[in-house]
Amino acid sequence: MNNIKLNDILRLDNLNNIKIRFNLSFAQNWNPIELFNRGDIEAMLRGQYWNYSKNKSYKEGQITVGLVKIKPSEDYWLLFHVGEVTKDLHTLNGVGYEYRNLPEFEKYVGRLIVLFKNKAQTMIRNAESVIDQCFVSQILPNTYDNDLFPGYEKVNISWEEMRIVIEKDNWKTALQNQKGVYLMTDVSNGKKYVGSAYGENMILGRWRSYIKSGHGGNVGLKKLTFDHIKQNFKYSILDIYKSTTEDQIIIDRESWWKEVLQSRRYGYNEN
Repeated sequence: MNNIKLNDILRLDNLNNIKIRFNLSFAQNWNPIELFNRGDIEAMLRGQYWNYSKNKSYKEGQITVGLVKIKPSEDYWLLFHVGEVTKDLHTLNGVGYEYRNLPEFEKYVGRLIVLFKNKAQTMIRNAESVIDQCFVSQILPNTYDNDLFPGYEKVNISWEEMRIVIEKDNWKTALQNQKGVYLMTDVSNGKKYVGSAYGENMILGRWRSYIKSGHGGNVGLKKLTFDHIKQNFKYSILDIYKSTTEDQIIIDRESWWKEVLQSRRYGYNEN
């Protein structure tokens, strides 16, 4: 469907009066796709109508299109808002506008996924300059929900993302039936922790323990605060094994990864 352009679907007129805001994660305190997954649309819209400290984002009467990047490493964006600026609040470094949602576009909100390769640092763009580079990837039958398990080799999620998906059916089915070796990475300093799962509920059981306490009983992780883990840890899978695999094979593989990644010397593993 990449030959279908965004405006073939939205059919927006007067493009010189429209701005598109490409919302994406930055630093450690702003992750709009997580906000969408939590249903916190109000927070996303505060970001959509935010002014920076020097320049205003919009003018009264302008139409704004809000797209949010689904994954940092990919070029797919989810449409989450189309609105009109109704009042300029004359505020910088804060929410600068009142707005109204445009109901004629509601049927596409949360369902329309766009392919766009951003080549500029500016996140707020005049529609006429970029809309022809925005192609429709798909229109989902229902509102986007990050419940599809991406495959073991593609798991790379934050603590907050894990909290959201861990009890979803696709994820539970995938994680509770597989033994394996997993990796936890502290993005604030690059330190790693290698763990293994072969007990009750296998990977699902181990990761549930991290949701509950952050450290899951691991000595090296107990030295960290729960808030630090929530804000900085990412979780991925290094090896996956059938549930019938002998536990010792998993343990040996865990030790091998600790050696390769030097997670005892430079990370959080203490054994």
